Amino acid sequence: MPNIKLLENALPVAPLKIAALKSCTAMGEKINQHILGFRREFPTGQLACCHYPDTYLLDCECPRFGTGEAKGILNESSRGKDLFILVDVCNHSLTYTVNGLTNHMSPDDHYQDLKRIISAATGKAHRINVIMPFLYESRQHKRTKRESLDCAFALQELVEMGVSNIITFDAHDPRVQNAIPLHGFDNFNPPYQFMKALLQTEPDLPLDKEHLMIVSPDEGAMHRAVYFSNVIGVNMGMFYKRRDYSIVVNGKNPIVAHEFLGDDVRGKHVIVVDDMISSGDSILDVAKQLKERGAKKVFLCACFGLFTEGLDKFDDYYEKGYVHRVITTNLTYLPPQICQKPYFIKADLSKFLAVIIDALNHDISIGSVLNPTEKIHCLLEEHRRSRSISG
Repeated sequence: MPNIKLLENALPVAPLKIAALKSCTAMGEKINQHILGFRREFPTGQLACCHYPDTYLLDCECPRFGTGEAKGILNESSRGKDLFILVDVCNHSLTYTVNGLTNHMSPDDHYQDLKRIISAATGKAHRINVIMPFLYESRQHKRTKRESLDCAFALQELVEMGVSNIITFDAHDPRVQNAIPLHGFDNFNPPYQFMKALLQTEPDLPLDKEHLMIVSPDEGAMHRAVYFSNVIGVNMGMFYKRRDYSIVVNGKNPIVAHEFLGDDVRGKHVIVVDDMISSGDSILDVAKQLKERGAKKVFLCACFGLFTEGLDKFDDYYEKGYVHRVITTNLTYLPPQICQKPYFIKADLSKFLAVIIDALNHDISIGSVLNPTEKIHCLLEEHRRSRSISG
């Protein structure tokens, strides 16, 4: 829940509107319902003068011509509004036709639709904020040799179009915000939601050094594992990728093996934390190695479950006992069949996003509204208390 005391003393910077693009209409509906619920609970006082509508969703669309070209349309006024545009660049389920042929929407298509809606609102909206949970081109965040610098260029393009704030989650490398040092860039992480979803499904999971470890699947995810291990109070380990730098496959050097650094995992439950699961090959290999080293149960935890090569390999690894649970958020599109898998846990972040939007709309400190460390400590204390009572 938002901090009502802070909100009582702050007025919205402008009337709120949320433009949920077609890629994330379901998330937009959930966020809208949460914010409506928050604001119905406001006590009378300084905020009594504000008008709260029946919905905060903006009617907008991006229709396409027969050639596949598109345009952004706002079917209602955005003038004077604090506009939040929500887009999921990874939603490959949407299609459009090009000369009678069916195309699935790529991240490039979603990014172009985002710019079309920004263009339709620029000069009219009081402020434009972009919520892009999976940061567009975030894996192309740095340049080596003769390469494009896509993520930095996209951020600069958005702020040049008039975007004031860019909100994302678990950016592959948060340092990419250095491309726009004078503009708003917020990178959020959902460790509390991960732990809450996991403990609701695994109420008997022990949270101590003797029974639990946190593992980073590579050196790039170290900071996530360090945070988890510190806040829970357990040890951590790390895999590093040994690559063959003599060849290049699909634009990168292939991984030869995963080498492990850390304490013995034998007999311990292990939580593997990463920012995303793409094909799954890397994180599944890590899970297999952990089981071969004697780990008890392996939980795979990633903010974005992309599953670019389907779920067959995850089914296989679950049946073989290499993986016990896979936890991802609903910040990006999830194939419907995954919700039926016995190993899958979804961490719903719609309320988290609603709190962020509500706080930004009132121009109050995000840090004072969201304190994941304190919330996790309360969650862990409640979990330990319930285990001691049941035990």
